[in-house]
Amino acid sequence: MDNITEQILSHFREVSRIPRCSRNEEKIAMWLKKWALHHGFSVKFDSMNNIVIGVPGSKGCEYLPSIVIQGHMDMVCEKTQDSSHDFSKDPIIPVVDDEWLRAQGTTLGADNGIAIALALALAEDKSLKHPPLELLFTVDEETGLTGANALTPDFISGYVLLNVDSEDEGIFTVGCAGGLNTTIKMPLRFSPLPDNMLTFSLVVDGLSGGHSGVDIHEGRANANKLIAGALSLIADRIDVRILDVSGGSAHNAIPRYAQVMVAAATDNKEVILDMISDFESKMKSEYSEIENGINIRVKADSSDLQKEITDSIDSETTSKIIGLLQELPHGVTCMSPDIEGLVETSSNLATINIDDGELIIISSQRSSSDQGLSSLTSSIEKIAKKYGAAYEHNSGYPAWQPDMSSPLLKRCMEVYSSVFDEKAKIEIIHAGLECAVIGSKFENMDMISFGPTIINPHSPDECLHIPSIRKIWDFLIALLESFAEKEESKKSGKSKKRSKGKKSRS
Repeated sequence: MDNITEQILSHFREVSRIPRCSRNEEKIAMWLKKWALHHGFSVKFDSMNNIVIGVPGSKGCEYLPSIVIQGHMDMVCEKTQDSSHDFSKDPIIPVVDDEWLRAQGTTLGADNGIAIALALALAEDKSLKHPPLELLFTVDEETGLTGANALTPDFISGYVLLNVDSEDEGIFTVGCAGGLNTTIKMPLRFSPLPDNMLTFSLVVDGLSGGHSGVDIHEGRANANKLIAGALSLIADRIDVRILDVSGGSAHNAIPRYAQVMVAAATDNKEVILDMISDFESKMKSEYSEIENGINIRVKADSSDLQKEITDSIDSETTSKIIGLLQELPHGVTCMSPDIEGLVETSSNLATINIDDGELIIISSQRSSSDQGLSSLTSSIEKIAKKYGAAYEHNSGYPAWQPDMSSPLLKRCMEVYSSVFDEKAKIEIIHAGLECAVIGSKFENMDMISFGPTIINPHSPDECLHIPSIRKIWDFLIALLESFAEKEESKKSGKSKKRSKGKKSRS
């Protein structure tokens, strides 16, 4: 590993020691403030705890227009079922695995901690030639881009923005889908259980999960949909009552785990075990090319089949829950008619749980088409109404429409080609990016998104490709130098014109 990559990863390890789940970014924000002041840089916060650090331009570049380097402070906090990691206090310890950096049983947080690490390394390197930099780090990107939504026009001054939140080195992202989250609430009715009914837990785990935008086209299994399918299979044959249900952990992560506590007549125990075994075999076959760890079972704890209870959600409401979960959509709704291989519209049946006598479901919809997003959301509303549930939507975020004539895009393509002697690719993604929100707030902002290669973000299988870090570094410093060289070229041209003018007068 070269010295520059090690320096960047040293910053990343520092960041990884600080708890920074979405909506809990106070500690990382204060750490960044301390770092900035230690290096003599200016610091500014807004009401949401977004932070911008001002880095002066290098010698001769002090008065150039500033370049905004942007990322987000928060991370998706996912872990394996057997992990005891406490994201509120425990550090994440990155581990090198050949060419990859991973965490142990949790998300790594390279999305988007590596952007912070790269920016800090750039700011500290006094040998680089660059215009003034504004290091803009936002909060709460992962749960709804709320930090970016709170930005005000006076918070930054630059009109060129480099978003370091894409996950495929060698690809420049110039557009993204918009999105909207829908919260569905169904009131629950309870009643005493008939005699001779015992409880058991039904569990779905071992799924790949992943990013609900980036990975949705792969057709990975959704634990919430599988638990609904298993419940429906049982309910079609015997009287079953739900006591509790939970699944998924974040609106932008495909659910990897779900569990439901149910009650059924004691003499149906073996029938249930056989049905679940058959259902698991069927799902393993159906997803054989996508998932290799599907596990659907009655929980191993023997007490789960013996604990006596007195009441539960009544039979009619249990049927409604099963029907609602089965009908709510998950996955790709339609592909882009204009760009081959690009998902246009999709939904993620993200989380389910019971709280204070209500079933609460969160569905996350994405689309690069306003009409597509509206149509999909409308269909979810109709399904909720059908089962007597209420719904509400968050404010969402817009799509980022690509500008193929962007001067920044042209510059990035030229710089990348000159540095690596190969052509970068250009793409539009189905995930949400803060560029969409920032572009709607800052008129004439020229933006692009790129980053080192990260696979399986938003899951404990997340890993960062170490060699790609150095490539992003080399590209970044060459890109920043190109802005300074352009200004030097202008000054040189003016100097020659003045010199010619003097000769003509002599």
